[in-house]
Amino acid sequence: MALRPEHEIHTRRFGRNLGVGLTLGAFILIVFAMTVVKVTQGGILQAPAAQAGAEPAKGTTP
Repeated sequence: MALRPEHEIHTRRFGRNLGVGLTLGAFILIVFAMTVVKVTQGGILQAPAAQAGAEPAKGTTP
């Protein structure tokens, strides 16, 4: 049984799907890179009052 030649619509769809896939991959890489930078700088792990030289919020006990 011979394979049928690929229809023209499949070629156009492949190009479009490739573009969407690359765009999605780039977005995921950007979000991942931003997350890595934020975590390595300690932005998520440190509370604002825990930083050196910061005063505790009003109404709290030290």
